[in-house]
Amino acid sequence: MSLYRSLQQRLSLLAASDIEEALSTSKIGLEKESLRVSTKGGISQAPHPVAWGSALTHPQITTDFSEALTELVTPPCNSVTEVVQSLDDIQTFIYRNLDNEILWATSMPCVVAGETSIPLARYGSSNAAQMKTVYRRGLGLRYGRAMQVIAGVHFNYSFSDKFWSHYQQLLNNSDNFQDFVSDQYMGLVRNLLRYGWLVPYLFGASPAICKSFLNGKRTILEEFNETTYYQAFATSLRLGDIGYQNNKEDLAGIKACYDSLDAYVESMQCAINTGNKVYEEIGVKVNGEYLQLNSKILQIENEYYSSVRPKQIVQGDEKPSTALKKRGVAYVELRSLDVNAFDPHGINLDQLYFLEVFMLFCLLQDSPVLSASEIAAIDENLLLVAHQGREPGLDLQRGEEKISLQDWASELCNKMTAVASLLDRANYCENYFSSVKSQIASVFEPELTPSARMLAEMRENDEGFYHYAQRMSKHHNQYYKNHALSADKVQFFERLASESLAQQKQIESEDKMTFDEYLENYFNEP
Repeated sequence: MSLYRSLQQRLSLLAASDIEEALSTSKIGLEKESLRVSTKGGISQAPHPVAWGSALTHPQITTDFSEALTELVTPPCNSVTEVVQSLDDIQTFIYRNLDNEILWATSMPCVVAGETSIPLARYGSSNAAQMKTVYRRGLGLRYGRAMQVIAGVHFNYSFSDKFWSHYQQLLNNSDNFQDFVSDQYMGLVRNLLRYGWLVPYLFGASPAICKSFLNGKRTILEEFNETTYYQAFATSLRLGDIGYQNNKEDLAGIKACYDSLDAYVESMQCAINTGNKVYEEIGVKVNGEYLQLNSKILQIENEYYSSVRPKQIVQGDEKPSTALKKRGVAYVELRSLDVNAFDPHGINLDQLYFLEVFMLFCLLQDSPVLSASEIAAIDENLLLVAHQGREPGLDLQRGEEKISLQDWASELCNKMTAVASLLDRANYCENYFSSVKSQIASVFEPELTPSARMLAEMRENDEGFYHYAQRMSKHHNQYYKNHALSADKVQFFERLASESLAQQKQIESEDKMTFDEYLENYFNEP
Protein backbone atom coordinates (compact mmCIF):
# COMPACT_ATOMS: atom_id res chain seq x y z
CA MET A 1 0.00 0.00 0.00
CA SER A 2 1.44 3.38 -1.03
CA LEU A 3 0.66 4.83 2.42
CA TYR A 4 3.41 2.65 3.84
CA ARG A 5 5.93 2.61 0.95
CA SER A 6 8.54 4.73 2.79
CA LEU A 7 8.12 2.61 5.91
CA GLN A 8 8.88 -0.55 3.93
CA GLN A 9 11.87 1.03 2.18
CA ARG A 10 13.34 2.26 5.47
CA LEU A 11 12.75 -1.10 7.14
CA SER A 12 14.59 -2.81 4.27
CA LEU A 13 17.50 -0.37 4.63
CA LEU A 14 17.67 -0.99 8.38
CA ALA A 15 17.42 -4.76 8.01
CA ALA A 16 20.25 -4.81 5.43
CA SER A 17 22.57 -2.66 7.57
CA ASP A 18 24.43 -3.28 10.82
CA ILE A 19 22.19 -0.80 12.62
CA GLU A 20 20.37 -3.47 14.64
CA GLU A 21 22.84 -3.21 17.51
CA ALA A 22 22.28 0.58 17.65
CA LEU A 23 18.53 -0.07 17.93
CA SER A 24 19.11 -1.81 21.25
CA THR A 25 20.74 1.32 22.74
CA SER A 26 17.58 3.45 23.05
CA LYS A 27 16.58 4.84 26.45
CA ILE A 28 13.20 4.48 28.15
CA GLY A 29 11.91 6.43 31.14
CA LEU A 30 8.59 6.41 32.98
CA GLU A 31 6.77 9.00 35.07
CA LYS A 32 3.84 7.66 37.05
CA GLU A 33 1.35 9.72 39.03
CA SER A 34 -0.67 8.28 41.94
CA LEU A 35 -3.00 9.98 44.40
CA ARG A 36 -2.29 9.43 48.08
CA VAL A 37 -5.59 8.49 49.67
CA SER A 38 -6.61 8.15 53.32
CA THR A 39 -7.84 4.75 54.47
CA LYS A 40 -11.33 6.32 54.63
CA GLY A 41 -11.14 6.98 50.89
CA GLY A 42 -10.69 10.74 50.60
CA ILE A 43 -7.75 12.61 49.08
CA SER A 44 -4.95 12.77 51.66
CA GLN A 45 -4.60 16.07 53.52
CA ALA A 46 -1.24 15.01 54.99
CA PRO A 47 2.01 16.54 53.71
CA HIS A 48 4.39 14.68 51.38
CA PRO A 49 6.10 12.13 53.69
CA VAL A 50 9.47 13.43 54.94
CA ALA A 51 10.91 9.89 54.64
CA TRP A 52 10.44 10.16 50.87
CA GLY A 53 12.67 13.26 50.72
CA SER A 54 12.06 16.71 49.26
CA ALA A 55 9.52 16.97 46.46
CA LEU A 56 11.43 20.05 45.23
CA THR A 57 14.80 18.36 44.64
CA HIS A 58 14.35 14.56 44.71
CA PRO A 59 15.13 13.15 41.23
CA GLN A 60 12.71 10.21 41.52
CA ILE A 61 9.96 11.01 44.06
CA THR A 62 8.10 14.30 43.69
CA THR A 63 4.57 15.71 43.42
CA ASP A 64 2.47 16.99 40.55
CA PHE A 65 -0.44 19.44 41.01
CA SER A 66 -1.43 18.44 44.53
CA GLU A 67 0.54 17.63 47.66
CA ALA A 68 -1.38 14.34 47.49
CA LEU A 69 -0.55 13.63 43.82
CA THR A 70 2.70 11.69 44.04
CA GLU A 71 4.85 11.52 40.92
CA LEU A 72 7.47 8.80 40.51
CA VAL A 73 10.20 9.31 37.92
CA THR A 74 12.54 6.56 36.77
CA PRO A 75 15.96 7.45 35.41
CA PRO A 76 16.45 6.74 31.67
CA CYS A 77 16.84 2.95 31.39
CA ASN A 78 18.33 0.64 28.76
CA SER A 79 15.39 -1.74 28.41
CA VAL A 80 11.73 -2.37 29.15
CA THR A 81 12.59 -4.83 31.94
CA GLU A 82 15.06 -2.39 33.51
CA VAL A 83 12.56 0.50 33.55
CA VAL A 84 9.84 -1.66 35.16
CA GLN A 85 12.37 -2.84 37.78
CA SER A 86 13.31 0.78 38.47
CA LEU A 87 9.65 1.78 38.94
CA ASP A 88 9.12 -1.30 41.11
CA ASP A 89 12.03 -0.31 43.38
CA ILE A 90 10.77 3.28 43.80
CA GLN A 91 7.23 2.08 44.59
CA THR A 92 8.49 -0.55 47.04
CA PHE A 93 10.44 2.15 48.89
CA ILE A 94 7.55 4.60 49.08
CA TYR A 95 5.13 1.91 50.32
CA ARG A 96 7.64 1.02 53.07
CA ASN A 97 7.32 4.63 54.23
CA LEU A 98 3.58 5.16 53.85
CA ASP A 99 1.43 4.98 57.00
CA ASN A 100 -2.37 4.80 57.14
CA GLU A 101 -2.65 5.73 53.47
CA ILE A 102 -2.73 3.95 50.13
CA LEU A 103 -1.87 4.96 46.58
CA TRP A 104 -4.92 5.09 44.30
CA ALA A 105 -4.75 2.45 41.55
CA THR A 106 -6.62 4.34 38.80
CA SER A 107 -6.23 7.52 36.76
CA MET A 108 -9.55 9.01 37.82
CA PRO A 109 -9.54 10.19 41.44
CA CYS A 110 -11.42 8.90 44.44
CA VAL A 111 -14.08 10.84 46.34
CA VAL A 112 -13.57 14.56 45.74
CA ALA A 113 -15.19 16.56 48.55
CA GLY A 114 -15.17 19.85 46.64
CA GLU A 115 -12.25 21.92 45.34
CA THR A 116 -10.94 22.80 48.80
CA SER A 117 -10.37 19.12 49.57
CA ILE A 118 -7.53 19.14 47.02
CA PRO A 119 -4.40 20.65 48.61
CA LEU A 120 -1.87 22.42 46.37
CA ALA A 121 1.63 20.93 46.28
CA ARG A 122 4.12 22.69 48.58
CA TYR A 123 7.88 22.71 48.10
CA GLY A 124 9.28 24.78 50.95
CA SER A 125 10.01 28.49 51.33
CA SER A 126 12.44 29.17 48.45
CA ASN A 127 11.51 31.30 45.46
CA ALA A 128 11.63 28.22 43.19
CA ALA A 129 9.24 26.45 45.59
CA GLN A 130 6.83 29.39 45.75
CA MET A 131 6.81 29.66 41.96
CA LYS A 132 5.74 26.01 41.67
CA THR A 133 2.89 26.49 44.18
CA VAL A 134 1.65 29.76 42.63
CA TYR A 135 1.65 28.11 39.19
CA ARG A 136 -0.56 25.35 40.62
CA ARG A 137 -2.86 27.88 42.30
CA GLY A 138 -3.26 29.48 38.88
CA LEU A 139 -4.08 26.14 37.25
CA GLY A 140 -6.76 25.52 39.88
CA LEU A 141 -8.36 28.93 39.26
CA ARG A 142 -8.18 28.57 35.48
CA TYR A 143 -9.42 25.00 35.05
CA GLY A 144 -10.62 23.73 38.44
CA ARG A 145 -8.61 21.64 40.87
CA ALA A 146 -10.46 18.35 40.32
CA MET A 147 -9.23 18.07 36.75
CA GLN A 148 -5.65 18.52 37.94
CA VAL A 149 -5.65 15.40 40.14
CA ILE A 150 -6.29 13.00 37.27
CA ALA A 151 -3.26 10.69 37.22
CA GLY A 152 -1.45 9.26 34.22
CA VAL A 153 1.70 7.50 33.09
CA HIS A 154 4.19 9.26 30.81
CA PHE A 155 6.44 7.22 28.53
CA ASN A 156 9.74 8.92 27.64
CA TYR A 157 11.77 7.58 24.74
CA SER A 158 15.01 8.47 22.98
CA PHE A 159 17.09 6.87 20.26
CA SER A 160 20.87 6.89 20.84
CA ASP A 161 23.35 9.12 18.99
CA LYS A 162 24.83 5.90 17.63
CA PHE A 163 21.47 5.05 16.04
CA TRP A 164 20.95 8.58 14.68
CA SER A 165 24.41 8.65 13.15
CA HIS A 166 23.83 5.29 11.35
CA TYR A 167 20.32 6.32 10.30
CA GLN A 168 21.47 9.66 8.88
CA GLN A 169 24.05 7.83 6.74
CA LEU A 170 21.44 5.31 5.55
CA LEU A 171 19.19 8.16 4.41
CA ASN A 172 22.13 9.92 2.69
CA ASN A 173 21.26 13.02 4.69
CA SER A 174 23.88 15.78 4.95
CA ASP A 175 22.12 18.16 7.39
CA ASN A 176 23.74 19.38 10.59
CA PHE A 177 23.49 16.40 13.01
CA GLN A 178 21.42 18.19 15.70
CA ASP A 179 19.04 19.58 13.07
CA PHE A 180 18.64 16.13 11.52
CA VAL A 181 17.83 14.55 14.90
CA SER A 182 15.32 17.28 15.81
CA ASP A 183 13.61 17.03 12.40
CA GLN A 184 13.29 13.27 12.78
CA TYR A 185 11.87 13.61 16.31
CA MET A 186 9.34 16.21 15.10
CA GLY A 187 8.22 13.77 12.37
CA LEU A 188 7.87 11.10 15.05
CA VAL A 189 5.79 13.51 17.17
CA ARG A 190 3.46 14.28 14.24
CA ASN A 191 2.86 10.56 13.67
CA LEU A 192 2.26 9.99 17.40
CA LEU A 193 -0.47 12.63 17.12
CA ARG A 194 -1.85 11.12 13.87
CA TYR A 195 -2.07 7.59 15.23
CA GLY A 196 -2.36 8.57 18.90
CA TRP A 197 -6.00 7.40 19.17
CA LEU A 198 -4.61 3.85 19.14
CA VAL A 199 -3.14 4.35 22.65
CA PRO A 200 -6.46 4.98 24.47
CA TYR A 201 -8.16 2.26 22.42
CA LEU A 202 -5.60 -0.36 23.46
CA PHE A 203 -4.62 0.91 26.91
CA GLY A 204 -7.33 3.33 28.10
CA ALA A 205 -8.43 2.37 31.61
CA SER A 206 -10.87 5.10 32.66
CA PRO A 207 -14.33 4.19 31.30
CA ALA A 208 -16.04 5.17 34.59
CA ILE A 209 -15.71 7.90 37.21
CA CYS A 210 -16.88 8.71 40.71
CA LYS A 211 -19.92 11.02 40.58
CA SER A 212 -18.22 13.33 43.09
CA PHE A 213 -15.65 14.24 40.42
CA LEU A 214 -18.27 16.26 38.51
CA ASN A 215 -19.58 17.92 41.67
CA GLY A 216 -23.18 18.05 40.41
CA LYS A 217 -22.35 19.43 36.93
CA ARG A 218 -24.52 18.32 34.00
CA THR A 219 -23.01 15.50 32.00
CA ILE A 220 -23.46 13.40 28.85
CA LEU A 221 -22.29 10.35 30.84
CA GLU A 222 -24.69 7.57 31.79
CA GLU A 223 -25.38 6.36 35.30
CA PHE A 224 -23.71 3.03 36.16
CA ASN A 225 -25.08 3.01 39.72
CA GLU A 226 -25.85 5.58 42.43
CA THR A 227 -22.15 6.54 42.86
CA THR A 228 -20.76 6.11 39.34
CA TYR A 229 -20.98 7.62 35.86
CA TYR A 230 -19.66 5.78 32.80
CA GLN A 231 -20.01 5.30 29.07
CA ALA A 232 -20.62 1.79 27.79
CA PHE A 233 -17.93 1.91 25.07
CA ALA A 234 -15.57 4.48 26.64
CA THR A 235 -11.86 3.75 26.83
CA SER A 236 -10.36 6.82 28.51
CA LEU A 237 -12.67 9.46 29.98
CA ARG A 238 -9.43 11.01 31.27
CA LEU A 239 -8.70 12.07 27.68
CA GLY A 240 -12.32 12.92 26.95
CA ASP A 241 -14.40 16.03 27.40
CA ILE A 242 -14.55 15.62 31.16
CA GLY A 243 -10.80 15.20 31.49
CA TYR A 244 -7.62 16.86 30.48
CA GLN A 245 -7.22 17.25 26.83
CA ASN A 246 -9.51 19.48 24.90
CA ASN A 247 -11.23 22.29 26.73
CA LYS A 248 -8.08 24.01 27.88
CA GLU A 249 -6.58 24.88 24.54
CA ASP A 250 -9.92 25.80 22.95
CA LEU A 251 -10.60 28.17 25.82
CA ALA A 252 -7.13 29.66 25.65
CA GLY A 253 -7.00 29.81 21.84
CA ILE A 254 -3.61 28.15 21.58
CA LYS A 255 -2.51 25.32 19.32
CA ALA A 256 1.11 24.18 19.17
CA CYS A 257 2.64 23.98 15.69
CA TYR A 258 4.55 20.75 14.99
CA ASP A 259 5.79 21.61 11.45
CA SER A 260 9.36 21.96 12.69
CA LEU A 261 11.20 22.49 15.96
CA ASP A 262 11.47 26.25 15.27
CA ALA A 263 7.72 26.47 14.59
CA TYR A 264 6.97 24.54 17.81
CA VAL A 265 9.24 26.76 19.92
CA GLU A 266 7.73 29.88 18.37
CA SER A 267 4.15 28.73 19.09
CA MET A 268 5.06 28.04 22.75
CA GLN A 269 6.80 31.39 23.16
CA CYS A 270 3.84 33.17 21.60
CA ALA A 271 1.49 31.56 24.15
CA ILE A 272 3.59 32.58 27.16
CA ASN A 273 3.83 36.16 25.88
CA THR A 274 0.20 36.77 24.87
CA GLY A 275 -2.33 38.07 27.39
CA ASN A 276 -5.76 36.53 28.02
CA LYS A 277 -8.76 38.63 29.11
CA VAL A 278 -10.40 35.85 31.15
CA TYR A 279 -7.19 35.30 33.14
CA GLU A 280 -6.65 39.05 33.55
CA GLU A 281 -10.00 39.16 35.37
CA ILE A 282 -8.72 36.61 37.93
CA GLY A 283 -5.91 39.01 38.85
CA VAL A 284 -2.25 38.15 39.38
CA LYS A 285 -1.27 39.59 42.78
CA VAL A 286 -4.35 40.33 44.85
CA ASN A 287 -4.10 41.68 48.43
CA GLY A 288 -0.41 40.78 48.51
CA GLU A 289 -0.97 37.15 47.43
CA TYR A 290 -0.13 35.69 44.04
CA LEU A 291 -3.14 33.92 42.53
CA GLN A 292 -1.26 32.97 39.34
CA LEU A 293 2.18 33.66 37.87
CA ASN A 294 0.76 35.98 35.20
CA SER A 295 -2.35 36.42 33.04
CA LYS A 296 -0.86 35.13 29.78
CA ILE A 297 -2.49 32.36 27.69
CA LEU A 298 -0.02 30.00 29.40
CA GLN A 299 1.63 30.94 32.72
CA ILE A 300 4.59 28.76 31.71
CA GLU A 301 5.04 26.32 28.82
CA ASN A 302 4.24 23.24 30.93
CA GLU A 303 0.65 24.44 31.11
CA TYR A 304 0.12 23.48 27.46
CA TYR A 305 -1.48 20.05 27.55
CA SER A 306 -0.78 17.77 24.64
CA SER A 307 -0.68 13.99 24.41
CA VAL A 308 2.89 14.23 23.04
CA ARG A 309 5.77 16.61 23.74
CA PRO A 310 9.23 16.99 22.17
CA LYS A 311 11.64 17.44 25.11
CA GLN A 312 15.13 18.58 26.04
CA ILE A 313 16.56 18.45 29.57
CA VAL A 314 16.40 21.94 31.11
CA GLN A 315 19.39 23.38 32.95
CA GLY A 316 18.73 25.47 36.07
CA ASP A 317 15.88 27.96 35.57
CA GLU A 318 15.97 27.58 31.78
CA LYS A 319 12.61 27.57 29.96
CA PRO A 320 11.77 24.34 28.06
CA SER A 321 11.58 26.21 24.73
CA THR A 322 15.02 27.77 25.33
CA ALA A 323 16.49 24.32 26.02
CA LEU A 324 14.93 23.00 22.79
CA LYS A 325 16.17 25.98 20.78
CA LYS A 326 19.74 25.66 22.08
CA ARG A 327 20.23 21.89 22.12
CA GLY A 328 17.46 20.41 19.95
CA VAL A 329 15.09 17.56 20.82
CA ALA A 330 16.58 14.93 23.15
CA TYR A 331 13.57 12.67 23.65
CA VAL A 332 9.82 12.37 23.17
CA GLU A 333 7.24 12.21 25.96
CA LEU A 334 3.99 10.30 25.32
CA ARG A 335 1.44 11.49 27.90
CA SER A 336 -1.78 9.70 26.92
CA LEU A 337 -1.42 6.54 29.02
CA ASP A 338 -3.95 5.86 31.77
CA VAL A 339 -2.76 4.20 34.96
CA ASN A 340 -3.36 0.47 34.44
CA ALA A 341 -5.24 -0.71 37.54
CA PHE A 342 -4.64 -4.36 36.62
CA ASP A 343 -0.91 -4.08 37.32
CA PRO A 344 0.68 -2.88 40.59
CA HIS A 345 3.18 -0.87 38.53
CA GLY A 346 0.39 0.98 36.70
CA ILE A 347 1.77 -0.30 33.37
CA ASN A 348 2.94 -3.72 32.21
CA LEU A 349 5.76 -5.18 30.11
CA ASP A 350 3.50 -5.99 27.17
CA GLN A 351 2.35 -2.36 26.93
CA LEU A 352 5.93 -1.10 27.04
CA TYR A 353 7.20 -3.48 24.35
CA PHE A 354 4.33 -2.36 22.14
CA LEU A 355 5.01 1.34 22.81
CA GLU A 356 8.64 0.89 21.82
CA VAL A 357 7.49 -0.68 18.53
CA PHE A 358 5.01 2.20 18.10
CA MET A 359 7.82 4.76 18.56
CA LEU A 360 10.01 3.16 15.89
CA PHE A 361 7.03 2.73 13.55
CA CYS A 362 6.15 6.44 13.92
CA LEU A 363 9.76 7.38 13.16
CA LEU A 364 10.02 5.24 10.01
CA GLN A 365 6.55 6.01 8.65
CA ASP A 366 6.21 9.07 6.37
CA SER A 367 5.21 12.13 8.40
CA PRO A 368 4.15 15.17 6.36
CA VAL A 369 3.26 18.39 8.18
CA LEU A 370 -0.23 18.52 9.67
CA SER A 371 -2.85 20.57 7.82
CA ALA A 372 -5.58 22.42 9.72
CA SER A 373 -8.14 19.79 8.66
CA GLU A 374 -5.88 16.95 9.80
CA ILE A 375 -5.34 18.62 13.18
CA ALA A 376 -9.14 18.88 13.56
CA ALA A 377 -9.47 15.18 12.62
CA ILE A 378 -6.75 14.20 15.14
CA ASP A 379 -8.67 15.96 17.95
CA GLU A 380 -11.98 14.47 16.84
CA ASN A 381 -10.56 10.93 16.52
CA LEU A 382 -9.01 11.11 19.99
CA LEU A 383 -12.27 12.35 21.51
CA LEU A 384 -14.33 9.68 19.72
CA VAL A 385 -12.02 6.89 20.88
CA ALA A 386 -11.94 8.26 24.45
CA HIS A 387 -15.76 8.24 24.69
CA GLN A 388 -16.82 5.47 22.28
CA GLY A 389 -13.67 3.58 21.27
CA ARG A 390 -15.10 0.08 21.70
CA GLU A 391 -18.39 0.82 19.93
CA PRO A 392 -18.93 -1.76 17.15
CA GLY A 393 -18.50 -0.21 13.69
CA LEU A 394 -17.04 3.08 14.99
CA ASP A 395 -15.61 5.18 12.13
CA LEU A 396 -12.65 7.56 12.38
CA GLN A 397 -11.49 10.24 9.95
CA ARG A 398 -8.39 9.47 7.84
CA GLY A 399 -7.60 12.15 5.29
CA GLU A 400 -10.75 12.83 3.27
CA GLU A 401 -12.32 9.46 4.10
CA LYS A 402 -13.98 7.65 6.96
CA ILE A 403 -12.40 4.35 7.98
CA SER A 404 -13.55 1.93 10.67
CA LEU A 405 -11.40 1.96 13.80
CA GLN A 406 -11.03 -1.81 13.55
CA ASP A 407 -9.75 -1.68 9.94
CA TRP A 408 -7.32 1.16 10.63
CA ALA A 409 -6.05 -0.31 13.91
CA SER A 410 -5.50 -3.77 12.40
CA GLU A 411 -3.75 -2.21 9.38
CA LEU A 412 -1.40 -0.23 11.64
CA CYS A 413 -0.69 -3.18 13.94
CA ASN A 414 -0.03 -5.47 10.98
CA LYS A 415 2.48 -2.94 9.61
CA MET A 416 4.10 -2.84 13.05
CA THR A 417 4.87 -6.58 13.03
CA ALA A 418 7.89 -6.04 10.74
CA VAL A 419 9.11 -3.22 13.03
CA ALA A 420 8.65 -5.56 16.02
CA SER A 421 10.68 -8.31 14.33
CA LEU A 422 13.52 -5.83 13.78
CA LEU A 423 13.51 -4.90 17.49
CA ASP A 424 13.37 -8.59 18.46
CA ARG A 425 16.49 -9.27 16.37
CA ALA A 426 18.26 -6.27 17.89
CA ASN A 427 17.42 -7.39 21.43
CA TYR A 428 17.67 -11.19 20.95
CA CYS A 429 14.10 -11.81 22.08
CA GLU A 430 10.55 -12.35 20.79
CA ASN A 431 8.80 -9.94 23.16
CA TYR A 432 8.15 -7.17 20.64
CA PHE A 433 6.42 -9.37 18.08
CA SER A 434 4.30 -11.08 20.73
CA SER A 435 3.26 -7.68 22.21
CA VAL A 436 1.97 -6.57 18.79
CA LYS A 437 0.13 -9.88 18.37
CA SER A 438 -1.57 -9.33 21.77
CA GLN A 439 -2.75 -5.90 20.66
CA ILE A 440 -4.06 -7.27 17.35
CA ALA A 441 -6.19 -9.63 19.46
CA SER A 442 -7.57 -6.60 21.37
CA VAL A 443 -8.45 -4.89 18.07
CA PHE A 444 -10.71 -7.79 17.09
CA GLU A 445 -11.87 -8.60 20.64
CA PRO A 446 -12.50 -5.27 22.41
CA GLU A 447 -13.47 -7.16 25.58
CA LEU A 448 -9.72 -7.84 26.08
CA THR A 449 -8.95 -4.11 26.52
CA PRO A 450 -8.40 -2.75 30.07
CA SER A 451 -11.44 -0.42 29.77
CA ALA A 452 -13.76 -3.35 28.93
CA ARG A 453 -12.22 -5.55 31.63
CA MET A 454 -12.71 -2.83 34.25
CA LEU A 455 -16.43 -2.47 33.48
CA ALA A 456 -16.84 -6.26 33.35
CA GLU A 457 -15.28 -6.60 36.83
CA MET A 458 -17.44 -3.82 38.22
CA ARG A 459 -20.57 -5.58 36.91
CA GLU A 460 -19.41 -8.97 38.12
CA ASN A 461 -18.71 -7.68 41.63
CA ASP A 462 -21.73 -5.36 41.66
CA GLU A 463 -19.51 -2.42 42.61
CA GLY A 464 -19.26 1.18 41.48
CA PHE A 465 -16.05 2.88 40.39
CA TYR A 466 -15.02 3.95 43.90
CA HIS A 467 -15.30 0.46 45.38
CA TYR A 468 -13.57 -1.09 42.38
CA ALA A 469 -10.66 1.38 42.59
CA GLN A 470 -10.43 1.02 46.37
CA ARG A 471 -10.29 -2.78 46.09
CA MET A 472 -7.52 -2.62 43.46
CA SER A 473 -5.61 0.00 45.49
CA LYS A 474 -5.70 -2.21 48.60
CA HIS A 475 -4.60 -5.18 46.50
CA HIS A 476 -1.56 -3.23 45.19
CA ASN A 477 -0.85 -1.96 48.70
CA GLN A 478 -0.69 -5.57 49.91
CA TYR A 479 1.53 -6.53 46.97
CA TYR A 480 4.08 -3.86 47.86
CA LYS A 481 3.91 -4.36 51.62
CA ASN A 482 4.89 -8.01 51.01
CA HIS A 483 7.61 -6.96 48.57
CA ALA A 484 11.21 -6.97 49.79
CA LEU A 485 13.76 -4.32 48.86
CA SER A 486 17.46 -5.22 49.16
CA ALA A 487 19.46 -3.49 51.91
CA ASP A 488 21.56 -1.76 49.23
CA LYS A 489 18.48 -0.31 47.55
CA VAL A 490 16.95 0.81 50.87
CA GLN A 491 20.22 2.59 51.63
CA PHE A 492 20.27 4.15 48.14
CA PHE A 493 16.75 5.60 48.50
CA GLU A 494 17.37 6.78 52.08
CA ARG A 495 20.50 8.57 50.88
CA LEU A 496 18.60 10.18 47.97
CA ALA A 497 15.92 11.34 50.42
CA SER A 498 18.37 12.91 52.90
CA GLU A 499 20.44 14.50 50.11
CA SER A 500 17.30 16.02 48.59
CA LEU A 501 16.23 17.49 51.95
CA ALA A 502 19.71 19.00 52.42
CA GLN A 503 19.61 20.37 48.87
CA GLN A 504 16.22 22.02 49.55
CA LYS A 505 17.64 23.69 52.70
CA GLN A 506 20.65 24.92 50.71
CA ILE A 507 18.42 26.45 48.00
CA GLU A 508 16.37 28.17 50.71
CA SER A 509 19.47 29.58 52.42
CA GLU A 510 20.95 30.86 49.14
CA ASP A 511 17.89 32.87 48.04
CA LYS A 512 18.88 36.53 47.81
CA MET A 513 16.02 38.00 45.73
CA THR A 514 12.46 38.76 46.76
CA PHE A 515 9.83 36.57 45.08
CA ASP A 516 8.73 39.53 42.92
CA GLU A 517 12.32 39.98 41.70
CA TYR A 518 12.72 36.25 41.13
CA LEU A 519 9.63 36.11 38.89
CA GLU A 520 10.66 39.21 36.97
CA ASN A 521 14.09 37.70 36.42
CA TYR A 522 12.64 34.35 35.27
CA PHE A 523 10.22 35.86 32.75
CA ASN A 524 12.77 38.33 31.39
CA GLU A 525 15.30 35.60 30.57
CA PRO A 526 15.33 34.98 26.79
